[in-house]
Amino acid sequence: MRTTIDIDDQLMLYAKHQAVKQGCTIKQILEDALRDFFSHQPSRPNIVSLETFSGAGLKPGVNLDNSRSLSDIMDGY
Repeated sequence: MRTTIDIDDQLMLYAKHQAVKQGCTIKQILEDALRDFFSHQPSRPNIVSLETFSGAGLKPGVNLDNSRSLSDIMDGY
């Protein structure tokens, strides 16, 4: 696939020197660099597993929007 990108002059100069040094093309240098970059990336995001419990639901009179009453209930008041 042909594409155009804007690369920092010093970085491109370094890539050209590496291509000459390794006896390959700049295209091969850039492709290898991209392969190396993507091989070190996580293949999928970390999935968080949440533990769930079954039960009868909330006790009568519990209001989840009132943190003070929830705190009182948890403290046994």
